[in-house]
Amino acid sequence: MSNNKEKLFTEFQAPTTQQWLDKIQVDLKGADFQKRLVWRTNEGFNVQPFYRREDLANLKTPDALPGEFPFVRGNKKDNNVWYVRQDILVNDPVQANAKALDILNKGVDSLGFKVEGSQVSAELVDTLLNNIRCDIVEVNFSTCPSHVLDLANILVAYFEKKNYDKEKVVGSINFDPLVKMVMKGKDTTPMLEVAPKLVEVLKEYPCFRCISVNTEALNNAGAYIVQELGYALAWGNEYLQQLVDADVDVDLAAKSIKFNMGVSENYFMELAKFRAARLLWAQIVKQYEPKCDCACKMIINATTSTYNQTLFDSYVNLLRSQTEAMSAALGGVHSMVVTPFDVTYEEATDFSERIARNQQLIIKEESHFDRIVDPGAGSYYIEHLTDALATEAWKIFLKVEEEGGFLAATKAGVIQDDINATNVKRHGDAAKRKEFLLGTNQFPNFTEKSEGKRPIACGCGCHPEGECENPPYKAIKSTRLAADFEDLRIATEEKKVPVAFMLTIGNLAMRQARAQFSCNFLACAGYKVIDNLGFKTVEEGVDAALEAKADIVVICSSDDEYAEYAIPAFKYLNGRAMFVVAGAPACMEDLKAAGIENFVHVKCNVLETLKDYNQKLGI
Repeated sequence: MSNNKEKLFTEFQAPTTQQWLDKIQVDLKGADFQKRLVWRTNEGFNVQPFYRREDLANLKTPDALPGEFPFVRGNKKDNNVWYVRQDILVNDPVQANAKALDILNKGVDSLGFKVEGSQVSAELVDTLLNNIRCDIVEVNFSTCPSHVLDLANILVAYFEKKNYDKEKVVGSINFDPLVKMVMKGKDTTPMLEVAPKLVEVLKEYPCFRCISVNTEALNNAGAYIVQELGYALAWGNEYLQQLVDADVDVDLAAKSIKFNMGVSENYFMELAKFRAARLLWAQIVKQYEPKCDCACKMIINATTSTYNQTLFDSYVNLLRSQTEAMSAALGGVHSMVVTPFDVTYEEATDFSERIARNQQLIIKEESHFDRIVDPGAGSYYIEHLTDALATEAWKIFLKVEEEGGFLAATKAGVIQDDINATNVKRHGDAAKRKEFLLGTNQFPNFTEKSEGKRPIACGCGCHPEGECENPPYKAIKSTRLAADFEDLRIATEEKKVPVAFMLTIGNLAMRQARAQFSCNFLACAGYKVIDNLGFKTVEEGVDAALEAKADIVVICSSDDEYAEYAIPAFKYLNGRAMFVVAGAPACMEDLKAAGIENFVHVKCNVLETLKDYNQKLGI
């Protein structure tokens, strides 16, 4: 065997970064590099079109090792296994147990039971956990904060009765009194005194966490990734500080906290978010001087977002949640819940729940995402994103600390105002199609009808209706990103479905492109669109439109030809239907002077334009 260790391709000189930039500038033919190729993210930093080894020179994250402080590369050294979790709403304990046993045989190894406070009892726990091995299966519970202490004592008694190895019982109780204050404005500060008592009850179960940070709620309210990350750190630090102030051992306090985070569709950035989260949380806990670095591990349950889910073209939700699940898995989360694709308009069905489970099982058991620790490590791009997110999130964390901490910032409404502003901006961006929702504000299904599907309203949990009225603090007010377009489309269905006719004429390429654009534009409101191959004269096109009983006639041609075709077509139509010009031609002012007032183009606010058209059409 040859011992030749000659390096290949040594005769080729590696180009420098400047040489790459010079070549790119030539290819741009004078266009601005910063405007054309540099992405200014919503997270507050720029993303370059390419990265090289030298971009990592000052970063410390590439030097980290899996399973070691600061855990940026994950909490484990030899695998990336996560728990496949499914939550169960407990109405009937017997039925909930039967469902749990059924899904355990279908690939789930983590259960989440949502229980009303009035149900909490030893009998309930016995029934729910019947034939479930809690030293093999992760078990998680969510109930009213005023009943968590009772639940904890009952669970401890149950575990002891079953003689489980305390080290092997993995799970959580979702105790997070601050989430109601953040989301609903309710004063839950009296419940904070329960936290040290809860930790004390469960202190002998090192893998059973009982204090939760539910930034999933912020994610589903439209928060940007860096906002969720920054507030998660401040939220967790608030609980940690309060526990330590209550004389809870810092190691025990840190090991009692669990993060329930959302995951949105920004694939690489979400992957980097979980890496940055572990990095920063480890640094925060380290400042409390725990005896063991293992107390610095951040345990994250990730749930795919509902903020970007849609009622129309709902199967596209599967594409969104699949990439979200991949981000979470590659990001090294502890457990994951994939939200069923239909929860926006109905209680999840057996079919949608099965698909949601299988989405995780595919990437785990077929794509083997569970075998490789932190596959994103060393990627110049992902390492940059991790560092950039950590930097921006740390700014948010420090700002909250300057406000006096998470609790004080919540009482002052700082956090709520920030998330509400982001939600408003994102809805505005969706209205202008700066933020795409496939199947809703971009490329809608032209023929789809709602078929009676209506959005499910979000309630206030287990509390009586009206309890959240006139809260003492600010609340977060949010709707799904698609809600405005869905309301518009449903209103169209219920009252009148207009017919929009494409009067295509002139330049072949331009008329086809503008007809396609206009069809997509108008179909976002549920209009029936009729495209055409082209007409020889505007009179022929208008006659065909009237024969088709069109409510809207959209002339589609080139900018230059609108000066020739638009006004004659408008005059020939003579008010018998709404007249729209596809584009923003140079002669627009001349067309407006002739009485033409409707134009659709890329700079339009799609939502407001369609609302205006509905009003003009009497819808």
